[in-house]
Amino acid sequence: MKAALYSSSGDKKSEISLPSVFDSKIREDIMLKYFESEKFLLRQPYSTYEKAGRRHSASGTISHRRHKWKGAYGKGISRVPRKKMSRRGTQFYWVGAEVSTARGGRAIHSPQGIYSPRKINKKEKTIAIASGIAATANSSLIKKRYSSMQNVPAMPAVIESLPTKTKEMNSTLKKIFGPAFEKVFQIKTVRAGKGKRRSRKYKSNAGLLVVVGENENVKCSGLDIKSIRELQIRDLYPLGRLSIYTQKALEEIKNVA
Repeated sequence: MKAALYSSSGDKKSEISLPSVFDSKIREDIMLKYFESEKFLLRQPYSTYEKAGRRHSASGTISHRRHKWKGAYGKGISRVPRKKMSRRGTQFYWVGAEVSTARGGRAIHSPQGIYSPRKINKKEKTIAIASGIAATANSSLIKKRYSSMQNVPAMPAVIESLPTKTKEMNSTLKKIFGPAFEKVFQIKTVRAGKGKRRSRKYKSNAGLLVVVGENENVKCSGLDIKSIRELQIRDLYPLGRLSIYTQKALEEIKNVA
């Protein structure tokens, strides 16, 4: 498979042969399996403090034996653990503690922060990543994902080197993508509905995936810039993402694949 090679200014120079991974069979079922397992790995663990509600002086239960020091015989109170607030002679003023029914006590079935990851075979991981990379060169999948675009450019595009300045980057990408330039940068909008009140006020599109070499240091807001080692399945799924590769990235793909 071949792709168009562009200069850093966005002018088409020639064609370049893509690595064999771009000809891989696209297995959406394995990609979905890996995508689901990756969500478990990326999940943020949360739990309560392990000693929350258990840091009181109350230990054990109140004794109901007669003539027992600090006993509750004849007082008509339950046998829950209690902490001593004050006393007058042999009369104690207690409040319940430690137990879940008491104020400031331990929580019932609180989250433990222990999760078992969903396992996936190493070969399936390799097939999933190869399918995702191959899908970036599949025009039918790109049209399916970006159904609102009328003219989908030939993908993937390969560029010699990316410009360092944002203004130059904009003009280069505008030359390469043409009418599809609207989908290149991430657009952040305010979400409609109740989600605004539930810590997800904003939503944005995925934008362009820029795959660079290990030693290429490129920064540009609004673009998803990743090296080969940093690529994850969530960067490539759903299938057919708009992508651009640098020449150094393609050389590294040849060595990895």
